Amino acid sequence: MTSSKKVALVTGAGTGIGKAVALALLAAGYRVVLAGRRMEPLSAAIQEAGTDSALAVATDVSRPESVDALFAAIQEKFGRLDVLFNNAGVNSPRANFEDLSYDQWQNVVNINLTGSFLCAQGAFRLMKNQLPQGGRIINNGSISAHAPRPNSAPYTSTKHAITGLTKTISLDGRKYNIACGQIDIGNALTELSARMATGVPQASGEIAIEPMMDAREVADAVVHMAALPLSTNIQFMTIMATKMPFVGRG
Repeated sequence: MTSSKKVALVTGAGTGIGKAVALALLAAGYRVVLAGRRMEPLSAAIQEAGTDSALAVATDVSRPESVDALFAAIQEKFGRLDVLFNNAGVNSPRANFEDLSYDQWQNVVNINLTGSFLCAQGAFRLMKNQLPQGGRIINNGSISAHAPRPNSAPYTSTKHAITGLTKTISLDGRKYNIACGQIDIGNALTELSARMATGVPQASGEIAIEPMMDAREVADAVVHMAALPLSTNIQFMTIMATKMPFVGRG
Protein backbone atom coordinates (compact mmCIF):
# COMPACT_ATOMS: atom_id res chain seq x y z
CA MET A 1 0.00 0.00 0.00
CA THR A 2 1.51 3.34 -1.03
CA SER A 3 1.53 6.34 1.27
CA SER A 4 -1.02 8.05 -0.99
CA LYS A 5 -3.55 5.42 0.09
CA LYS A 6 -2.69 5.42 3.77
CA VAL A 7 -4.74 7.24 6.39
CA ALA A 8 -3.12 8.90 9.41
CA LEU A 9 -4.63 10.49 12.50
CA VAL A 10 -2.81 13.21 14.43
CA THR A 11 -4.17 14.38 17.78
CA GLY A 12 -3.35 17.83 19.10
CA ALA A 13 -2.95 18.75 15.43
CA GLY A 14 -3.90 22.42 15.53
CA THR A 15 -0.59 23.79 16.81
CA GLY A 16 3.01 22.94 17.59
CA ILE A 17 4.41 19.48 16.97
CA GLY A 18 1.01 18.05 16.05
CA LYS A 19 0.51 20.62 13.31
CA ALA A 20 4.06 20.11 12.00
CA VAL A 21 3.53 16.34 11.84
CA ALA A 22 0.12 16.67 10.16
CA LEU A 23 1.55 18.95 7.48
CA ALA A 24 4.53 16.62 6.94
CA LEU A 25 2.27 13.58 6.56
CA LEU A 26 0.09 15.45 4.07
CA ALA A 27 3.21 16.45 2.14
CA ALA A 28 4.27 12.78 2.10
CA GLY A 29 0.99 11.76 0.48
CA TYR A 30 -1.06 10.55 3.41
CA ARG A 31 -4.70 11.33 3.92
CA VAL A 32 -4.71 12.92 7.35
CA VAL A 33 -7.31 13.37 10.07
CA LEU A 34 -6.49 16.34 12.29
CA ALA A 35 -8.01 16.16 15.77
CA GLY A 36 -7.99 18.84 18.46
CA ARG A 37 -10.25 20.67 20.85
CA ARG A 38 -10.65 23.79 18.69
CA MET A 39 -11.82 23.60 15.10
CA GLU A 40 -10.36 26.97 14.07
CA PRO A 41 -6.64 26.03 14.22
CA LEU A 42 -7.37 22.62 12.65
CA SER A 43 -9.09 24.29 9.71
CA ALA A 44 -6.27 26.82 9.44
CA ALA A 45 -3.70 24.02 9.27
CA ILE A 46 -5.61 22.32 6.46
CA GLN A 47 -5.90 25.61 4.62
CA GLU A 48 -2.15 26.11 4.99
CA ALA A 49 -1.55 22.66 3.50
CA GLY A 50 -3.78 23.50 0.54
CA THR A 51 -5.14 19.97 0.13
CA ASP A 52 -8.42 18.10 0.01
CA SER A 53 -6.84 15.01 1.56
CA ALA A 54 -7.47 16.13 5.14
CA LEU A 55 -10.35 15.98 7.60
CA ALA A 56 -10.66 18.11 10.75
CA VAL A 57 -12.56 16.69 13.72
CA ALA A 58 -13.05 18.69 16.92
CA THR A 59 -12.15 16.25 19.69
CA ASP A 60 -11.63 16.26 23.44
CA VAL A 61 -9.40 13.22 23.92
CA SER A 62 -10.20 13.05 27.63
CA ARG A 63 -13.86 12.23 26.92
CA PRO A 64 -14.69 8.70 25.72
CA GLU A 65 -17.76 9.84 23.79
CA SER A 66 -15.71 12.45 21.91
CA VAL A 67 -13.06 9.89 20.99
CA ASP A 68 -15.77 7.45 19.87
CA ALA A 69 -17.19 10.15 17.59
CA LEU A 70 -13.71 10.79 16.16
CA PHE A 71 -13.21 7.17 15.17
CA ALA A 72 -16.73 6.92 13.80
CA ALA A 73 -15.91 9.88 11.55
CA ILE A 74 -12.68 8.20 10.39
CA GLN A 75 -14.54 4.97 9.65
CA GLU A 76 -17.22 6.82 7.70
CA LYS A 77 -14.84 9.05 5.73
CA PHE A 78 -11.92 6.71 4.99
CA GLY A 79 -12.93 3.23 6.11
CA ARG A 80 -9.57 2.49 7.73
CA LEU A 81 -6.66 3.91 9.71
CA ASP A 82 -3.00 3.11 9.11
CA VAL A 83 -1.17 5.48 11.48
CA LEU A 84 -2.04 7.20 14.76
CA PHE A 85 0.29 9.87 16.11
CA ASN A 86 -0.88 10.10 19.72
CA ASN A 87 0.29 13.63 20.44
CA ALA A 88 -2.35 15.62 22.34
CA GLY A 89 -1.01 16.78 25.69
CA VAL A 90 -0.96 19.58 28.25
CA ASN A 91 1.20 20.68 31.15
CA SER A 92 0.24 22.00 34.55
CA PRO A 93 0.98 25.56 35.65
CA ARG A 94 4.48 25.96 37.04
CA ALA A 95 4.16 25.38 40.79
CA ASN A 96 5.99 23.74 43.65
CA PHE A 97 5.10 20.07 44.09
CA GLU A 98 3.35 20.71 47.39
CA ASP A 99 1.20 23.46 45.90
CA LEU A 100 -0.27 21.52 42.98
CA SER A 101 -4.02 21.11 43.22
CA TYR A 102 -5.93 17.90 42.62
CA ASP A 103 -7.66 19.48 39.62
CA GLN A 104 -4.33 20.47 38.06
CA TRP A 105 -3.03 16.93 38.50
CA GLN A 106 -6.22 15.33 37.17
CA ASN A 107 -6.41 17.55 34.09
CA VAL A 108 -2.94 16.48 32.95
CA VAL A 109 -3.68 12.81 33.67
CA ASN A 110 -7.02 12.98 31.83
CA ILE A 111 -5.53 14.44 28.65
CA ASN A 112 -1.99 13.07 28.51
CA LEU A 113 -2.57 9.53 29.78
CA THR A 114 -6.27 8.70 29.58
CA GLY A 115 -6.56 10.56 26.27
CA SER A 116 -3.65 8.61 24.82
CA PHE A 117 -5.20 5.35 26.03
CA LEU A 118 -8.61 6.16 24.56
CA CYS A 119 -7.19 7.15 21.17
CA ALA A 120 -4.86 4.16 21.05
CA GLN A 121 -7.75 1.86 21.93
CA GLY A 122 -9.91 3.38 19.19
CA ALA A 123 -7.10 2.96 16.67
CA PHE A 124 -6.39 -0.58 17.89
CA ARG A 125 -10.01 -1.64 17.38
CA LEU A 126 -10.14 -0.15 13.88
CA MET A 127 -6.79 -1.60 12.84
CA LYS A 128 -7.73 -5.03 14.19
CA ASN A 129 -10.91 -5.26 12.14
CA GLN A 130 -9.88 -3.63 8.85
CA LEU A 131 -8.57 -5.32 5.71
CA PRO A 132 -5.67 -5.48 5.26
CA GLN A 133 -5.35 -5.83 9.00
CA GLY A 134 -2.90 -3.83 11.08
CA GLY A 135 -1.39 -0.39 11.43
CA ARG A 136 1.00 1.68 13.49
CA ILE A 137 0.58 3.72 16.67
CA ILE A 138 3.24 6.30 17.54
CA ASN A 139 3.06 7.82 21.01
CA ASN A 140 4.61 11.17 21.90
CA GLY A 141 6.54 10.34 25.04
CA SER A 142 8.81 13.39 25.54
CA ILE A 143 12.23 13.63 27.17
CA SER A 144 10.14 13.79 30.36
CA ALA A 145 9.53 10.06 29.91
CA HIS A 146 13.18 9.71 31.00
CA ALA A 147 13.93 12.61 33.33
CA PRO A 148 11.89 15.34 35.03
CA ARG A 149 12.22 19.06 34.96
CA PRO A 150 11.81 20.87 38.28
CA ASN A 151 8.20 21.08 39.50
CA SER A 152 6.76 18.87 36.78
CA ALA A 153 5.13 15.97 38.64
CA PRO A 154 1.88 15.67 36.62
CA TYR A 155 3.52 15.95 33.21
CA THR A 156 6.52 13.74 34.03
CA SER A 157 4.33 11.08 35.65
CA THR A 158 2.07 10.83 32.64
CA LYS A 159 4.98 10.69 30.22
CA HIS A 160 6.60 7.87 32.18
CA ALA A 161 3.23 6.11 32.01
CA ILE A 162 3.12 6.56 28.24
CA THR A 163 6.22 4.36 28.04
CA GLY A 164 4.32 1.56 29.78
CA LEU A 165 1.38 2.09 27.44
CA THR A 166 3.68 1.93 24.42
CA LYS A 167 5.25 -1.33 25.54
CA THR A 168 1.88 -2.90 26.28
CA ILE A 169 0.34 -1.92 22.95
CA SER A 170 3.46 -3.17 21.17
CA LEU A 171 3.02 -6.56 22.83
CA ASP A 172 -0.76 -6.84 22.59
CA GLY A 173 -0.79 -5.63 18.98
CA ARG A 174 1.49 -8.36 17.63
CA LYS A 175 -1.33 -10.79 16.87
CA TYR A 176 -3.15 -8.14 14.82
CA ASN A 177 -0.11 -6.78 12.94
CA ILE A 178 -0.27 -3.55 14.94
CA ALA A 179 3.11 -1.93 15.62
CA CYS A 180 3.59 0.64 18.37
CA GLY A 181 6.55 2.91 19.00
CA GLN A 182 7.36 6.06 20.93
CA ILE A 183 9.14 9.27 20.03
CA ASP A 184 10.69 11.21 22.91
CA ILE A 185 11.13 14.84 21.95
CA GLY A 186 13.40 17.39 23.59
CA ASN A 187 13.22 21.14 23.00
CA ALA A 188 11.38 21.40 19.71
CA LEU A 189 10.59 25.05 19.09
CA THR A 190 6.83 25.61 19.22
CA GLU A 191 4.49 28.24 20.61
CA LEU A 192 4.39 26.43 23.95
CA SER A 193 8.14 25.85 24.27
CA ALA A 194 9.33 29.28 23.15
CA ARG A 195 9.92 30.30 26.78
CA MET A 196 12.89 27.92 26.92
CA ALA A 197 14.77 30.25 24.60
CA THR A 198 14.44 33.00 27.22
CA GLY A 199 15.34 30.90 30.25
CA VAL A 200 13.81 28.08 32.30
CA PRO A 201 14.59 26.60 35.74
CA GLN A 202 17.33 23.97 35.95
CA ALA A 203 17.91 21.23 38.52
CA SER A 204 20.53 23.44 40.16
CA GLY A 205 17.94 26.15 40.75
CA GLU A 206 19.48 28.43 38.15
CA ILE A 207 17.61 29.90 35.21
CA ALA A 208 19.21 29.05 31.87
CA ILE A 209 18.49 29.56 28.20
CA GLU A 210 18.27 26.21 26.44
CA PRO A 211 19.11 25.28 22.83
CA MET A 212 16.10 24.51 20.62
CA MET A 213 15.53 22.59 17.40
CA ASP A 214 13.12 23.05 14.50
CA ALA A 215 9.84 21.18 14.99
CA ARG A 216 10.02 20.13 11.34
CA GLU A 217 12.88 17.80 12.28
CA VAL A 218 10.49 16.02 14.64
CA ALA A 219 7.86 15.85 11.91
CA ASP A 220 10.34 14.25 9.52
CA ALA A 221 11.23 11.67 12.17
CA VAL A 222 7.57 10.76 12.71
CA VAL A 223 7.05 10.40 8.95
CA HIS A 224 10.06 8.06 8.86
CA MET A 225 8.61 5.94 11.68
CA ALA A 226 5.22 5.89 9.99
CA ALA A 227 6.60 4.84 6.60
CA LEU A 228 8.33 1.67 7.81
CA PRO A 229 6.77 -1.67 6.81
CA LEU A 230 4.77 -3.23 9.62
CA SER A 231 7.41 -5.96 9.84
CA THR A 232 9.78 -3.28 11.23
CA ASN A 233 9.30 -1.04 14.25
CA ILE A 234 11.23 1.78 15.88
CA GLN A 235 10.30 0.96 19.47
CA PHE A 236 11.81 4.12 20.97
CA MET A 237 13.39 7.16 19.36
CA THR A 238 14.85 10.15 21.17
CA ILE A 239 15.16 13.32 19.11
CA MET A 240 16.45 16.44 20.81
CA ALA A 241 18.31 19.68 20.47
CA THR A 242 21.91 18.46 20.50
CA LYS A 243 23.12 20.72 23.30
CA MET A 244 20.07 20.73 25.55
CA PRO A 245 20.67 19.78 29.20
CA PHE A 246 19.63 16.13 29.20
CA VAL A 247 22.61 13.78 29.03
CA GLY A 248 25.43 14.16 31.51
CA ARG A 249 25.00 16.52 34.45
CA GLY A 250 23.16 19.36 32.77
